[in-house]
Amino acid sequence: MSDNESFHNLQQEYNTKEAMNNNETIKTYSLTIMTERNRTLAATIYRPRNQIKTAIMIAPATGIKRQFYHHFAEFLAGHGFGVITFDNEGIGESLTTDLKKCDASLISWGRHDMPAVLDALHYEFPDASYHLIGHSAGGQLIGLMPNYSAISSVFNVACSSGCIANMDMPYKLKAMGFMDVFIPLSNLTLGYTPADKIGMGEPLPRGVARQWREWCNGSGYIQTALGKTVHSHFYDEVAMPALWLGFSDDEIANSKNIDDMIRVFPNMPVEKHYLDPKALGVNSIGHMRFFSRKTHAQAPELWQMAVDWFKTH
Repeated sequence: MSDNESFHNLQQEYNTKEAMNNNETIKTYSLTIMTERNRTLAATIYRPRNQIKTAIMIAPATGIKRQFYHHFAEFLAGHGFGVITFDNEGIGESLTTDLKKCDASLISWGRHDMPAVLDALHYEFPDASYHLIGHSAGGQLIGLMPNYSAISSVFNVACSSGCIANMDMPYKLKAMGFMDVFIPLSNLTLGYTPADKIGMGEPLPRGVARQWREWCNGSGYIQTALGKTVHSHFYDEVAMPALWLGFSDDEIANSKNIDDMIRVFPNMPVEKHYLDPKALGVNSIGHMRFFSRKTHAQAPELWQMAVDWFKTH
């Protein structure tokens, strides 16, 4: 636990919902978490009725709201795991000011938001082991967490360096247009990046979008910033076991970019699975659809991989 134990004493709204999932009764309720930056984050707890030995933090992709992970979180809770989902600062219900005034960044998400959420998970489930599911950026930022050592294992989905140079045409041109034209132009004229207008999640605080652009245009996510804007980190120390899951139709987290990101964690024991969606009976999974109920219905073994991982780690 970090020193600011008041992080979740602000508010705890019990919007209790009884949901039957695999014959388990799940209680869900909202939580407000205070970070060390004195910012509030909106979170949701999924609490099974059984004794909870394993608790999981779902760390979202850039600009993705926690509701996106709701069905997957219910599935995990239905298997007896305690789960927390959350909105990063400036996203969804964690946007508490005019977006143009929000000074959140990818660095603050990893250094302040994710540690506070992990502390909240510890408080909610004090007798459990703690694990992290990272979707894209959610897995990339683990090395910025001062309390990373509390995490017993990691299950990363579509987590990669995002290096544009390693992407294939024609998607590379689309990524270059977004990073080199859309982000700087919208930051300049609007004071934020309306990524939602082109189907890229929620509107982004300017600092988040700017760092996203810099990191993807360089040698890759976070690697570009080490020793420059990121002077202290834990990437060399992170050593919990991790499963990295990617898909052959993901134009962002392709195999080369996944390997790039894995190399940023030199002491992390990694088990990599790079799968062909069609071999699983699914038309496409790409960067986002692992968490879709439709994908789960077509390939239930994918979500089961997470259950099996956490039961053995």
